[in-house]
Amino acid sequence: MIEKHIVLEDIDPVVFYGANNSHLLMIKSLFPKLRVAARDNVIRLLGDEEQMAKAEEDIETMRKHVLKYNQLGEEDILDIIKGRQPKVDEGRDVLVYNISGKPIKSRGENQRKLVEAYENNDMVFAIGPAGTGKTYLSIALAVKTLKEKGARKLILSRPAVEAGEKLGFLPGDMKEKIDPYLQPLYDALEDMLPAIKLQDMMDKHVIQIAPLAFMRGRTLNDAVVILDEAQNTTPQQIRMFLTRMGTNSKMIITGDLTQIDLPHNQTCGLKEAISILEGVKGIGVVRLGEKDIVRHKLVTRIVNAYDAYDKKRTNKNIAK
Repeated sequence: MIEKHIVLEDIDPVVFYGANNSHLLMIKSLFPKLRVAARDNVIRLLGDEEQMAKAEEDIETMRKHVLKYNQLGEEDILDIIKGRQPKVDEGRDVLVYNISGKPIKSRGENQRKLVEAYENNDMVFAIGPAGTGKTYLSIALAVKTLKEKGARKLILSRPAVEAGEKLGFLPGDMKEKIDPYLQPLYDALEDMLPAIKLQDMMDKHVIQIAPLAFMRGRTLNDAVVILDEAQNTTPQQIRMFLTRMGTNSKMIITGDLTQIDLPHNQTCGLKEAISILEGVKGIGVVRLGEKDIVRHKLVTRIVNAYDAYDKKRTNKNIAK
């Protein structure tokens, strides 16, 4: 008899083992000549050499399945062990899979342009109104790059407080002060990575989330770096950020030029940067519009109802 230990790297072992170890019990039943035990993220195999080789290969395939799709079902396990390809959505627009195993993909022409710009450039500006998916899609692209080992780190940043970064007037320590302004970035990550895995990556600084002011003095190598809400940067701030780019790194800068919260006498750094850098080799600029907004169908009906109401009220006022 031989013994082997298999480490489930880069995945949440709870997803692999299943509820009440149901997946592990299924693997045991399908390899009757092996003793299978697990502790933390290590699977211990003991027994027949021929079944050992097959089990080792299949468990690695299952690990890769969990890494890619964030889920593993009994049907997937059976397909893998029987040598069949698990049935999943592998459409051309799929980037990653959320924690429920559902595909996250580009929607519409302009989102596809953003994906293409990211693939073909080291720096991309994604400009558009709220709801166009520019931040969510950018984070999905970054997570995909991390999973494929295209970078070692993911760094997410925002101007800490849109209306002037007056952190000194807020209660609590620094983390408590800045977290509310970074919450949309956490929300997107929590949708794409299991909680245990996300926390582990943050503890190891593989994923870093920080306000823009914390970027000063750093050189960001081997990383995907996203600056969100960039319309609220000054020319000095965005220039500082853009020059942090290091070797083997990519940057995505997102912003909505219709929602600038800077003082009226302050130049918008994002607007200035685009005017200077658009057309420079290695830099892509993608503009998303109203047609790219992803909304619940009911929201569209609500908006239309309010538009009709406003129009009716305006006509009444004119009639008076």
